[in-house]
Amino acid sequence: MKERIAITGIGVVSPAGLKKETFWANLKAGRSFVDEIKRFDASLYPSRIAGQVHELDTYSHLSSRLLKKIDVFSHMALVASNEAIKDAHLDLEKVDKERVGVFMGNALGGWLFAETELRDMYMEGREGVSPYMASAWFPAASQGQVTIYYGFKGYSKTIVADKASSALALWYAAKTIIQDKNEFALAGGMEAPITPYALLCANTRGGLSKNNLNFKKAYRPFDLYRDGFVLGEGSGMVILEREDDAIKRKSHIYGFIKGVGFSCDGVHRIRYSLNTEALEFAINECLKECEWEKEEVDYICLDGEATILGDILEAKALNSIFGDKLKEISLSAPKSMLGNLLGAQTSLDLIATLLSMQNSLVLPTINFQEKDPHCDIDCTPNYPRERKIKKALILARGRGGINVVLGVEKE
Repeated sequence: MKERIAITGIGVVSPAGLKKETFWANLKAGRSFVDEIKRFDASLYPSRIAGQVHELDTYSHLSSRLLKKIDVFSHMALVASNEAIKDAHLDLEKVDKERVGVFMGNALGGWLFAETELRDMYMEGREGVSPYMASAWFPAASQGQVTIYYGFKGYSKTIVADKASSALALWYAAKTIIQDKNEFALAGGMEAPITPYALLCANTRGGLSKNNLNFKKAYRPFDLYRDGFVLGEGSGMVILEREDDAIKRKSHIYGFIKGVGFSCDGVHRIRYSLNTEALEFAINECLKECEWEKEEVDYICLDGEATILGDILEAKALNSIFGDKLKEISLSAPKSMLGNLLGAQTSLDLIATLLSMQNSLVLPTINFQEKDPHCDIDCTPNYPRERKIKKALILARGRGGINVVLGVEKE
């Protein structure tokens, strides 16, 4: 990716806040936003805790008529998109909407709407099912709703690739701008897995923490006593445009997407390979496309799955590539405060990284108690650290060994 793509607007819907200022203040404070699930009876689930969004309706600019037609994951995407567009100071009356693309990633789609309508069908028959069922639940519904709401007609795409979904959506969006298919792109992800059926699927999948009694400390990547990740919900959206165009518009530029690397382990449809060659390949490809030397990287936003195998493999790959230089790079997993947003996670990781660059502060990995000797990395435990960040890598891994690495720079 020879040309770098400017990020000029960000929008956040997260357990840590629905405004970028609140989001940053809460992450900087190192607080946990994991809580018990009380929206429905989750008492029989092995994992019944999550990072949840509680104030979505408070900030909504959407009509009640529209909200009846869409799932909450589309609601989150519309709110985050509105914030990103406002933050970028895009004048939609002057923008060529034929040249604005929408790129979104998620893993599950909109299950609250689907579950409700399926229950109604069982109880009342087909007459009880909403006519909007067909257009509300599927993974591309959020992209469709955003394009309809704003009238965007540019080249667009929805990506479903487990926890790497929004990472690929961001890369795809940047690529279309470089190829001159779009002038602007609204890109990111959204996920709303805190519903009875989605939570059941996530529990069946495995990998979730069962530390239900001590939920504030449940998500603890790279800690010796970790027992899995915690689900989270929310959305992160950014506005992308050419660097020259952003300068002409006199936009505030948070940073630039400089490069990407991706690979697949190709070993199993669910499990990671015990060999880290594919993950290392993705990291090296990203560095090559960014035209960076290893020594230039200041910060790595970790995948931080908080499973024994996931963390050990991630640490092994990083040590293999960077060697002794890894001690000079700051590492952390801010998602430990929010929960893991699955397909939307990289979009929030990107926004957190951009704000870290802006504020010269490395966010912490919270709940760290004792180092796992098999994870020989410094993950910035419990407290933030001051540091200027000019170049950063963001790691994302999905089931089946999907590996995506984004390269982001400040200047």
